[in-house]
Amino acid sequence: LHTPMSFFLLNPSLLDLGSISTTVPKAMASSLWDTRDISYSGCAAQVFLLLFFLGAECALLTIMAYDRYVAICKPLHYGTLLSSRACAHMAAAAWGSGFLSAVLHTANTFSISLCQGNAVDQFFCELPQILKLSCSDSNLGEIWLLILGSSVAFVSFVFIVVSYVQIFRVVLRIRSEQGRHKAFSTCLPHLAVVSLFVSTGIFAHLKPHSISSLPLDVVVSILYSVVPPAVNPLIYSMKNKEI
Repeated sequence: LHTPMSFFLLNPSLLDLGSISTTVPKAMASSLWDTRDISYSGCAAQVFLLLFFLGAECALLTIMAYDRYVAICKPLHYGTLLSSRACAHMAAAAWGSGFLSAVLHTANTFSISLCQGNAVDQFFCELPQILKLSCSDSNLGEIWLLILGSSVAFVSFVFIVVSYVQIFRVVLRIRSEQGRHKAFSTCLPHLAVVSLFVSTGIFAHLKPHSISSLPLDVVVSILYSVVPPAVNPLIYSMKNKEI
């Protein structure tokens, strides 16, 4: 479990545990006690923690793509490029980037004036729903932050795609069918998690306003905030005999 692959599996596991614990317990308590109230500080904490965990996970998925690339395309350099110190530095950078992004978004969001009441049409404090309550002229800073965050996420996605293009080029040149199968088995869980994370996130935040409705918004939010962290352990463990 001290290998780089297992080390990088540990970090997303902690992030998944954190992100699902941010939304689901409060939603269950609200349902059981038939109350929809949440304190201002509690709402801010939900926004911060969810952005922190999701941002760090996006960075870690990018790092894991690099891990797969080095393992398959540069196996002789694996021990050098992914030493224990390098892995620790990359994981720390991922957690740090998530923390910085969460601080910026949360501080900016809760510094703007909320002119449209205090009712959030969601089962947790979600950033887009809170921005709907703000004054139209006061959320320009948050819009720019969202554009910046989306740009960083897009660059990460492009890096993952390029990494897997290089990986598949190498794998398809392997003559042994057993070797190709082993390489694909190493990559498929990560590809499945990335696909689930990216597709649900894109649909949640880039869907047309014309199809937006309260029931659909709730379902979409469940898809990106609850389903991936619940399903990821199953995806990773199916192809991993050690787990």
